[in-house]
Amino acid sequence: MRHAPIANQLFLANRDRLRRLLPPRSVAIVNANDILPTNADGSLPLHPNSDLFYLSGIEQAESLLLLAPDHSDEKLREVLFLLEPNELLRIWEGHKLSKAEATEISGVKTVKWTGELRSTLHMVMCESEHVFLNTNEHKRASIEVETRDARFIRDCQNRYPLHDYQRLAPLLHRLRVVKSAAEIDLLKEAIQITDAGFRRVLGFVKPGVAEHEVEAEFAHEFTRRRGKFAYNPIVAAGGNACVLHYHANDQVCRDGDVLLLDVAASYANYNADLTRTIPINGRFTPRQRAVYDAVLRVLRGSIAGATVGKLTRDWTRESQAMMNEELLRLGLLTVDDIAKQDPNEPACRKYFMHGLGHPLGLDVHDVGFTHEPFAPGWVLTVEPGIYLPQEGFGVRLENDIVVTENGPVDLMAHIPIEADEIESIMAR
Repeated sequence: MRHAPIANQLFLANRDRLRRLLPPRSVAIVNANDILPTNADGSLPLHPNSDLFYLSGIEQAESLLLLAPDHSDEKLREVLFLLEPNELLRIWEGHKLSKAEATEISGVKTVKWTGELRSTLHMVMCESEHVFLNTNEHKRASIEVETRDARFIRDCQNRYPLHDYQRLAPLLHRLRVVKSAAEIDLLKEAIQITDAGFRRVLGFVKPGVAEHEVEAEFAHEFTRRRGKFAYNPIVAAGGNACVLHYHANDQVCRDGDVLLLDVAASYANYNADLTRTIPINGRFTPRQRAVYDAVLRVLRGSIAGATVGKLTRDWTRESQAMMNEELLRLGLLTVDDIAKQDPNEPACRKYFMHGLGHPLGLDVHDVGFTHEPFAPGWVLTVEPGIYLPQEGFGVRLENDIVVTENGPVDLMAHIPIEADEIESIMAR
């Protein structure tokens, strides 16, 4: 693992929270992700399964966690299964976790090799009635490739057809959406790394540099601080900023344009999510500054509105009302446009067509119940924008916040965002 060791109390607490949601005589099982192929004999690096990491801290392929809180044998109430190390694996893939190392990371005392899975599972299933198995139930998930979880579900149901099978995902979504203090600390580390990368780029950007060179500056800073990209970086100069998911990052930054940077770091699998828009030559034009300040006012108003008990749809409508007023002042909307708008399609969507924010954590678009009211411990992104392809630029600003009983806390308040501050730093 690239990150520093994490105290296993985090994972012990997470498993305890899940156990309290399980009915008597239950077993819950979570698998690692597959290593996905590319072409020929190539493969992608393993992306740790967020649920397995949340419950155990384990980031190794072919791992499996089994929880059976009521089993008569205490040693089988928590079992972690790992690929058994051998000399061939050591030579070709490097170090694999020993049982002692896995216990140190996870706090799980019973660690077995995967060769013992079938016999151990049988002992647990014979005493269990309810079986909670995992799938990807994110609302925006595109499920085209069969997962390790899907194969396990099919095999388990074939072998034990008379058990009561239930969905584990809703329980984990309810737990993961509320971040503990330890999780907030890991998110803060990802944010600190992101801040360092952004400040490095502020000293690098000037007319003539290429978008991919800016991306490389972020990569350098993230890597040296034990982080990595949280998602595919968006480095979009000029009109490219109006492409919401622009990923080419291959154009030259031109004098007089702005550069939209939707780039953030991941640390210990916890993800930051930052967007800033900066002037390539170090000075906003009056028009760019007017649009920038409008977006910043909506950002700050939306952060202030992210309070306990607020529904996502109401929060979004409040931001859209603010954006309508800003676009009116910018001359992009008229009073008549706003008066005639469809309540389900506000006038501002011509220039601000995406959502206001999303849960953030072990996944960038993290799991949770966005139809439920905001609760203490929710971490959200706030990311309004105005996109003007006809004028050749767009502005988006994004910070990460945590909802608390005492109001929202901006976790990125220390990262430069005021236009004057950004211009001052770039001038230095």
